[in-house]
Amino acid sequence: MSKTMQILKTGGGLALLAALTPGLALAQEVIKPALDTGDTAWMLTSTALVLFMTIPGLALFYAGMVRAKNVLSVMMQCFAITALVTVLWTLYGYSLAFDATGMEAGITNLNSFIGTLGKAFLSGVTVESLWQPVTTAPNAIPETVFMVFQMTFAIITPALIVGAFADRMKFSALLLFMGAWFTVVYLPVAHMVWGGAGSLIGSSWGVLDFAGGTVVHINAGIAGFVACLVIGKRKGYPQVAMPPHNLTYTLMGASMLWVGWFGFNAGSAVAANGSAGMAMAVTQIATATAALAWMFAEWLAHGKPSVLGIASGAVAGLVAITPASGTAGPMGALLIGAASGVLCFLASTKLKRILGYDDSLDVFGVHCIGGIVGAILTGLCADKMMGGVGLAEGVTLGAQLWAQVKGTVFTLLYSGILSFVILKIVDVLIGLRVTEEQETEGLDIALHDERGYSL
Repeated sequence: MSKTMQILKTGGGLALLAALTPGLALAQEVIKPALDTGDTAWMLTSTALVLFMTIPGLALFYAGMVRAKNVLSVMMQCFAITALVTVLWTLYGYSLAFDATGMEAGITNLNSFIGTLGKAFLSGVTVESLWQPVTTAPNAIPETVFMVFQMTFAIITPALIVGAFADRMKFSALLLFMGAWFTVVYLPVAHMVWGGAGSLIGSSWGVLDFAGGTVVHINAGIAGFVACLVIGKRKGYPQVAMPPHNLTYTLMGASMLWVGWFGFNAGSAVAANGSAGMAMAVTQIATATAALAWMFAEWLAHGKPSVLGIASGAVAGLVAITPASGTAGPMGALLIGAASGVLCFLASTKLKRILGYDDSLDVFGVHCIGGIVGAILTGLCADKMMGGVGLAEGVTLGAQLWAQVKGTVFTLLYSGILSFVILKIVDVLIGLRVTEEQETEGLDIALHDERGYSL
């Protein structure tokens, strides 16, 4: 099983009720899975779109915001993370995130936290194996497609963290940190939210997270915040101006993220159905609203609207609508978009200036704050009074909001504390930060012996 309450919507009202109501047993016949070619075609497309979000989307978005001497280093980091996570996901990641079979007697409670190694090395994942979103409907897709779709989520999550410490982390330290963070932080959180029956956050607590507000954005955003604090500020920050060197790259990257996000959100329906259609609609509405909200907030605060501002606002809207994209309606999308655009602008400017941390590319301000806004408002916007699909039977709005808050706080603490521990261990083993001379020279030359631009 996967993506618990959200994906189970594809099976109809009873499946949704079972997924959203912890401990509720519904006596329904399990139907043998059958390959649905329409769903499969959509999921193949969605998988390609989500990979497109990281390379080239996120790589370009981040590359344009750093200084020219570091443009290749950021692209290299995104590209290398894509390769690293692909291999780790194949070896054990998919199994630990989604396999809940083979639990030995006496340790079955562990399944609420992490999966098993029953599918390590993709054991049993064959040409014939199918993945069935709900056992009460026959619709199924090849398990290989589901496995790679989830792999693309695992790829982009650690890649998002890169922006928080851009310009100053050793490449060797980055690889070691990302491998450990993927294993110790991402996989358990993904399982606890999307791991099916018995999973702690998604099933037991009933937290709504359709496409990764908790798993991806809060998780990566707080890790980035911790990382920028542990590694320290860039040389000269904030006295030395460090403007983006190529906003054309950034706007192109943001545009690619916007397009790719339809695979991220609408693909999380794991079916070509009405849920996917509404997810696409609310994603577009929230993103456009957030882009305008950030733009007008910046216009009022600074006197002029900027390209960087409207691009950042769009990403904030994409982040915030992600957990709600399977349960919110159009009016909820407008609310989430407006709230995330304004609050992420304030976090990335005023809060950042007040606290004095050097989050190079505003990973915390956009992804963590946007993820929190989206996660909390998901509970509100799922309610029918807000035009959402409605809460599960017997679940009050207050109870759902409390579940959303509980899931958010847990993820912040779990990811924040373990990220700190991993960073400290890596620092002791090989050191986190480049030398002052390397930082001055630029990471492109210092770490990769290449230049992004010819002289």
